[in-house]
Amino acid sequence: MSYHYNEAFENPDYHFSETLEIDRKRSSQKNLFSHQSPYNSSLHVSSGEHGGRGQNYPLAVRMASMRHGSEYSEDLPTVYGLSRSPHGNSMDNLSFEPEPELALSPPSTSHLLHRPDTRRISTGSEEEKLVGNLASMSTSERIKAIQKMPENMKKKREIRNKVLKEITEKSRRGRAQLSRCTQCLQGPALLFRRFGNSLAEYFHALRLWHRTLKVIGAEFGTSVLSYFIFLKWLLTFNLFSFLINFSFITIPQFFAAEPNNVSFTGLELFTGAGYFQQTVLYYGFYTNATISKIKNGPSYNMQLAYIFTVGMYFAICFLILLLSMAKSFCRNFINPQTYSGNASRLLCTWDFNITNEKAVKLKQKNLRTQIKEDLMEVNREVLNLSARERLVRIVIHLVSWAASLGTAVAACAGVYFLSINNAKLFVNWHKNDLGSQAATLVLPIVTSLLNTFVPLFYSWLGHLERFQTPGYRIYVTITRNIILKISIVGILCYYWLNVVAASQSQCWETLVGQDIYRLVLVDFIFCLLGSFFGEFLRRIIGTAVCASWGPPEFDIGRNVLELIYAQTLTWIGILFSPLLPGIQMISFSIVFYVKKVSLMMNCQPPRKAWRTAQMTTSFMFLLFFPSFVGVLSVIAVTVWRLKPSEECGPFRGLSSMYAAVSNWIKILEGYTASKWVVWIYSNLITSELFFFILSVLVLIITYLYWQIIEGRKTMARLLRKQIINEGKDKMFLLEKLRALQRAKQTVLAWREQGRQSPYSAGSSRGTGFPQARSSGTGAAEALALALRAREAARWEDEDDDKDF
Repeated sequence: MSYHYNEAFENPDYHFSETLEIDRKRSSQKNLFSHQSPYNSSLHVSSGEHGGRGQNYPLAVRMASMRHGSEYSEDLPTVYGLSRSPHGNSMDNLSFEPEPELALSPPSTSHLLHRPDTRRISTGSEEEKLVGNLASMSTSERIKAIQKMPENMKKKREIRNKVLKEITEKSRRGRAQLSRCTQCLQGPALLFRRFGNSLAEYFHALRLWHRTLKVIGAEFGTSVLSYFIFLKWLLTFNLFSFLINFSFITIPQFFAAEPNNVSFTGLELFTGAGYFQQTVLYYGFYTNATISKIKNGPSYNMQLAYIFTVGMYFAICFLILLLSMAKSFCRNFINPQTYSGNASRLLCTWDFNITNEKAVKLKQKNLRTQIKEDLMEVNREVLNLSARERLVRIVIHLVSWAASLGTAVAACAGVYFLSINNAKLFVNWHKNDLGSQAATLVLPIVTSLLNTFVPLFYSWLGHLERFQTPGYRIYVTITRNIILKISIVGILCYYWLNVVAASQSQCWETLVGQDIYRLVLVDFIFCLLGSFFGEFLRRIIGTAVCASWGPPEFDIGRNVLELIYAQTLTWIGILFSPLLPGIQMISFSIVFYVKKVSLMMNCQPPRKAWRTAQMTTSFMFLLFFPSFVGVLSVIAVTVWRLKPSEECGPFRGLSSMYAAVSNWIKILEGYTASKWVVWIYSNLITSELFFFILSVLVLIITYLYWQIIEGRKTMARLLRKQIINEGKDKMFLLEKLRALQRAKQTVLAWREQGRQSPYSAGSSRGTGFPQARSSGTGAAEALALALRAREAARWEDEDDDKDF
């Protein structure tokens, strides 16, 4: 049975492979399975006709199309009646609908003349007609049609070459009729198309860490692979952020920048102060003037550029996150590939283009790991616990949650009191001595220590609770970590927006940017140390102290939350430090290689292989909510409510950052050509009704999309049930046909005994030995009665369903 999502069915190299030539020659000589199947070789023809590759409906097997090639097809009676399933709640099975016009005569093959994919080539005229039909098809249809031909590979290649030759001749005749101008335009168009194809192949070959991800997926499974895919996605995301900010904010500032007279000591790499304070790294360095290098020429308003770039960046981030979640949701929850069995993955997904020995072994490992994960999910253990054991488990879960929540509250309290004490350093901010700068690292170090060791405690609690599947443990660990990290980020945001922003005597935006820079840097250092040395120590302890522990497994929940925490800090700091995504991009690149080396050297594959197709969607959702939504709230309060510094930054002297947009709209009101901008601002951007209607439309679209998803799931379940019922139908009819065959063999044996017996002439009437004709009629009646009984049973089931 074929499905449209099986890759091998769409792979031309699979169907034109030399390895299939042996099977085709054997099938053309003799049907090796004729003694097992009641369907003869003619059914393979209808298989190509009705159930070819790429179709979504099952194979239709006609009862009337049986021929003498089958051992059960000789002298079988014709049954006029629908074949129904006896298994309850069955559906109409179109595979066994009778064909009265074919029941009384041999099936005709004249209808195959117009189907080049299902007939053999016999005469030259038919071959010419076939070549003409194939030449008129599209490329994909032509490939599928040639693949489904019941011919050997040599014949298929000959037909393909003739078709290509016919297409070339037609194109030459067409070019001869075109005008000279059209011929001139075709050359550049062809070159442009070839250039596009070459460029696409080049970018496909430059995919970042493609082989590394394959090795990780083959060795450690999709659960660990999902972390590295998420890390790669965040790296690409920060690259996009850096390019936007650098292009529209940093490059224009270079034209108005003043020389930096502060000396570089090297300590700035850790504190972010000193020399970096007078660079484009921070908000306070950017000018509030309109940049213009040519007198009476075009100008660049830095205030509008800064706020519009940040605003458009967050709007694009919002759309990218929504689209990424929708794409991941469709791929992991709605895609019909999730309903494919292990047989299709085992038999139909091999890529015959792979010729390298290492690539073959890697592909084998990958398939083996995926099949293990699927089988582990199917054969999931169901624990039958007693009431006492269940009570003990509930108590352990409650104690674990109480311990985790208490630890989170204590950590947040420590960060809060430490941040309040850290505010006293602002008094000595004018001092650039080593002690004052080193004191600014206390808050980031303590916060990073809490974010490093508390998640380890959560992981230990997860192992103590002994969840039934690793997925449950990971999701619980992620939930506890997200509560801890979001709470810490909330305390820090409160500290920045209420304590630091209240000190209007200094450039508080730059101070916040430096705090976030130190947090990102120290968190990156602790991440590297924990990734390599932490896993190494866990391996030494696991192998030396307790041999039963063994090497540790890769902690997916803790590592994913580290990425989400780092990205949240980057989003908050992008308003105060526009180049922070570039720093985070470098750190993510280093983290990828360090995590990969640590994984290969210190970790073992999961003891229980389990499929995590939905985990990437969960990561995206956690990145969107509460991370991105919380950041939007912080940015909105900063832009609309807080007063900018009087001494630095592009918004100095304004009541709020958003006041720059309001002042610009007032200027546009005096220009007639800009009335449409004023109308959009007044009636859409500042209108609550517009956002209410937009929210209602989004909810309606979401509801409709959800209903479509549920309908597809229901349809998939019904189709799977129909496939099962069709298999049962075929087994039922197969048993009936075998019973008829046994009855026929018994009749033939009786007749043979009657011929050999000297009393055969007189005993055939008086002893009750049945005649061949009467036995055949009785067998036909028995089959008809069986089918009628099945039909009546189906009607009774339908009536019962209606009553309920």
